Amino acid sequence: MHKSKATIADIAAHAQVSISTVSRVLNNTAPVAQSTRQAVLAAMQTLDYQPNIFAQGLASGQSLTVGVLTQHIQGPLYASLIGGILEAMDQTPYTPLFVDGYWQRDREEQLVETLLRRRVDGLIVLGGNLTSETLQATARRVPLIVFAHDVPGLENQSLQLDDFGGAYKATQHLVDLGHRRIAHVTGNLLHADAIARREGYFQALRDNNIDSIPELLAEGEYTEQSGLIAIEMLISRGRTFSAVFAANDESAYGVRLALYRRGIRVPEDISLVGFDDIRPSAFTTPPLTTVRQPATEIGLAAARAVISLIQDRPFDLPRIPMELIVRESTKPQ
Repeated sequence: MHKSKATIADIAAHAQVSISTVSRVLNNTAPVAQSTRQAVLAAMQTLDYQPNIFAQGLASGQSLTVGVLTQHIQGPLYASLIGGILEAMDQTPYTPLFVDGYWQRDREEQLVETLLRRRVDGLIVLGGNLTSETLQATARRVPLIVFAHDVPGLENQSLQLDDFGGAYKATQHLVDLGHRRIAHVTGNLLHADAIARREGYFQALRDNNIDSIPELLAEGEYTEQSGLIAIEMLISRGRTFSAVFAANDESAYGVRLALYRRGIRVPEDISLVGFDDIRPSAFTTPPLTTVRQPATEIGLAAARAVISLIQDRPFDLPRIPMELIVRESTKPQ
């Protein structure tokens, strides 16, 4: 019998048990005698109801799935992170289950619970607003790897980027080109990475004896629209600047559009630096100078680490480098 035609009733009849017993075995929702469980699994294999790997997973108490909580699944950065996770799991028995939190803590908490109820064997949390307490509690329930979170007690399970250092490099590059009035479009300052990038900007100015000017700071939200609005606001208020450091590439695209609409040239009139080095940034007009965040490598590292954690094997999370990529959107003042 083909597995597409097999039903739970077929499994029950073959194993000589009730349909509800088969359901309990499939969903692992209640204790079932080992001999009964084995009879159900044998029937599933005989009738080709599920692939053997699924039956093996049930027998071992594993689902062979890994939950992945993202924040902007359609965005270029998260697409690259996901690509790395898929690549790492491609040659393993594990399948990732992706959910998107949209940077909403309540939604993130609900989605984590949903994944845990589905009995994922491990969990990867990419960014977001979950508290350290929530992540610590989650790590006690399931093997957990986190990215862009600084969680006490989970240092060995956290992939950290040097957002401060990357922002410092971006700002220092502009200073080295002779710029002194450097505007900064921040990310959402509810997020630790946005705060770290803002602090890197401030520190680079201080180290070069340049006074930071509050009027040249505009809060964004890591989106193209917020970058456009931020620069429109600065210009409409009469702020003068010769360079802009945007907290990510997408907001830098909005900055570029706002300048273009006012006839302000990049880089002839204003130099522009982004952060992330997502794929389109090499093909903007002009190509964008930015800080490279190797998202695919981060996804690979996170997936390999969580599988090692599930299998109780040792692992070391790599230190992720941040590299300034100089293109054509910056020039000497």
